[in-house]
Amino acid sequence: MSGHPTAYLVIASQRSGSTLLVESLRATGVAGEPVEFFQYLPETSMSPQPREWFAGVDDESILRLLDPLIEGKPALAPPEIWRDYIRTVGRTPNGIWGGKLMWNQTPLLLQRAAGLPDRSGTGLLSAIRDVIGSDPLLIHVYRPDVVSQAVSFWRAVQTRVCRGRPDPIRDARAEYHAGAIAHVVRMLRGQEQGWRTWFAEEAEENVTPMDVPYPVLWRNLTQIVGDILEALGQDRRLAPPPVLERQADQRSDEWVDRYREDAEKLGLPTRFTEPARRGRSAGTGRMCGRPAAVGTPRPAAGSTRTGTGPTARR
Repeated sequence: MSGHPTAYLVIASQRSGSTLLVESLRATGVAGEPVEFFQYLPETSMSPQPREWFAGVDDESILRLLDPLIEGKPALAPPEIWRDYIRTVGRTPNGIWGGKLMWNQTPLLLQRAAGLPDRSGTGLLSAIRDVIGSDPLLIHVYRPDVVSQAVSFWRAVQTRVCRGRPDPIRDARAEYHAGAIAHVVRMLRGQEQGWRTWFAEEAEENVTPMDVPYPVLWRNLTQIVGDILEALGQDRRLAPPPVLERQADQRSDEWVDRYREDAEKLGLPTRFTEPARRGRSAGTGRMCGRPAAVGTPRPAAGSTRTGTGPTARR
């Protein structure tokens, strides 16, 4: 494995297809345990709950569709124990580490990493390196159709199911809401722009992630997993058939079409601008307010803020 990275980090925004990728990587048995380690809020030890994604929104027609907040418990693990837990749990016996990071989680990753000894720098790249223990292969998963991504997000925060099929009764109660979807579109645009700005800022450090757009991912999942395995020095033949099904269905498609019509009439956001950037192309749910595993040190990272993030250099 000499010359190959021993770690990878999938970087994305919610509902981009990143779970589809990491679950197939996990299924190989040789590509780490790619958990979303950095999603847990230090105040609650939980990932953001539905209403936290809509902080600052006072529209009761939106809030009535979201579960009330649950009181959690503060994360108390010191930074070094938190780091050691992440390094241990994310690694398979062959030494490969895997993980996933969303842009909205980067401020708290920086905050938590700041308490570590012997830092290599103060920026995001250094925080990633100092927590993982090496420079990882970066895999950027993104969804060009941000409206479909936002509809998926809005439906998931109502059903509280981020993978697989939701309870039919609860899913039936989920409602279309143009204002809520517009809020999510803006949030996801901010996250994707955050990543792309960071790529541009770190160009001197040769930050050139493997780019994986969602339409390419779900059509070529096994091939892309094989490409990643090969980049890690592993046997690409271990790439399995897809282990998860796509959640989108006719109802999601109807909401997407309905939102596009409403957006045209009401001037709501529908897309993000993709600036030119360097990168390598690949190939030709949990944001639901669930607590960290009981009895383990809880990673204290994640944020409900979007469109903001680290600007410090290495």
